[in-house]
Amino acid sequence: MELEHEHTSKAIRERLQEGHRPNYLRDWIYGGIDGAVTTFAVTAGVAGASLSPTIVLILGLANLIADGFSMAAANYSGTKTEYDDMLRLAEVEKKHIALVPEGEREEIRQILANKGLTGSALEEAVAAITSNEKVWIDTMLTEEYGLSPSVPNPLVAALYTFWAFVTCGIVPLIPFVLGVSNAFRWSVLATGVVFFAIGSIKSRWSLAPWWRSGLETLIIGMSAAGLAYAVGYLLRNLVGVDV
Repeated sequence: MELEHEHTSKAIRERLQEGHRPNYLRDWIYGGIDGAVTTFAVTAGVAGASLSPTIVLILGLANLIADGFSMAAANYSGTKTEYDDMLRLAEVEKKHIALVPEGEREEIRQILANKGLTGSALEEAVAAITSNEKVWIDTMLTEEYGLSPSVPNPLVAALYTFWAFVTCGIVPLIPFVLGVSNAFRWSVLATGVVFFAIGSIKSRWSLAPWWRSGLETLIIGMSAAGLAYAVGYLLRNLVGVDV
């Protein structure tokens, strides 16, 4: 059976020395799926209303840039809030360590005791952790507040979201840009491929097989697009659009 990484002393040391690196996969997947869904939803809605390809392009491109920026800005604000909260709590713990060090040591003691440490092993572990202020604070952030040891950079997270949104969101519009016949059908096919590809790639970080993850994402994306198409079709009949 192939293992994910080596367990030699050297390999373990090198892996641990790398520390915890922020993972921006969530931001890319989030932006990619939303970009494909929202742009294709606009395309499907306009196509459902039987409006011209020019209108599809105008509305699609406007949505691509505006909504992509909105998504990136929202992700930036959300991630920065999380980052700022971590800094605030770190300052709280630093103040408490300075003012009531014994109380903070007791918190560490009880945290470790809940993990099964007792006696001299417990006291030695408490002494080791509290001998280094950074380790002490990081331990409290993780164990007391449940925070991740690595918070993504807000700007980088936003850029990943925008990049994925535009990259995947432009796909439904490509057939209309090229002016091919049956552009909407090609748009449906191309977008379906994008949904399936995103889901398949996402499976590398889950226990689900690639085909199941791909189908799940495909169904979610196409359901949103189908709803938009139905709304456009119904509105066309309600308002009596004649094209």
